[in-house]
Amino acid sequence: MNNDPLTPFLATQSVVVLDGALSTELERRGADLNDPLWSAKLLVEDPALIRRVHYDYLRAGADVITTSSYQATFAGFARRGIDAAVAADLMRLSVTLALDARDEFWSDSDNRIGRLRPLVAASVGPYGAFLADGSEYRGDYDLDVAGLMEFHRPRMAVLAASGADLLACETIPCQAEGEALVRLLPEFTPMPTWLSYSCRDGERVSQGEPFATCVALTEGCASIVATGVNCTAPRHIEHLLAAAHAVTTRPLICYPNSGEAWDSYHHCWVDSPDGADFGAMAQRWYNAGARIIGGCCSTTPDDVREIVREIRE
Repeated sequence: MNNDPLTPFLATQSVVVLDGALSTELERRGADLNDPLWSAKLLVEDPALIRRVHYDYLRAGADVITTSSYQATFAGFARRGIDAAVAADLMRLSVTLALDARDEFWSDSDNRIGRLRPLVAASVGPYGAFLADGSEYRGDYDLDVAGLMEFHRPRMAVLAASGADLLACETIPCQAEGEALVRLLPEFTPMPTWLSYSCRDGERVSQGEPFATCVALTEGCASIVATGVNCTAPRHIEHLLAAAHAVTTRPLICYPNSGEAWDSYHHCWVDSPDGADFGAMAQRWYNAGARIIGGCCSTTPDDVREIVREIRE
């Protein structure tokens, strides 16, 4: 598409580097996010900390930073007594914080050497993120495609008009939600968007449908500029990229978590990560066809530095 902001990056460098985790990085810096709003809680309590994390990912080499709107929904804020007008302002604030961090970073001429101006992606988390019960890793929803479209529409309308460079529809666990987003996105044309799924293994999205079938849905949507997988264990990524490559011509995106599993009862990540060398894993993902690479939950600015060092330097 003509307004695809990723095109200049893909034309001039081997890979577009995304940031890493936001919520777990905020927790690592002392934030208490044991709350249904997760990182969106800090839009109310400590927006400056969100901005600092964005800035640190840019310093680490990220070409794209993703906003703290993953769990920011009208329904979620209403559950906390926050009315729709204030909720919309908080969603816009999530974008403003990222834009401000980007502008501060770009104002230093040393940071512009050998780099294109970084992008801001407005996060559109799944319906399961609002439920705050781990459903984004299961996909067992109580809404059909039409209901999911109604849930996503008002937040996407705000974020599409927020000044972000693109939307990041991410951690989508099931075919129905992928279909809902694909059907909804033309309402916000020409807003470029990436769509990425959470997966349970090397072949299936979290609910169990074939990953390739879900990726193929994106072929009919002109707004989607990249597709792939996120918040999935690194050990599955190469198989998933191969499956995606067989059904789409779009650039492939991957930003796995560290390999831990989500404990929805205790609201924490458990078990051991897949490996410490994120840069080496990213090189394998690049060789498997990924052109947009970053990290998700439990990854850090140091992991982003490893990706940059391994693939671009």
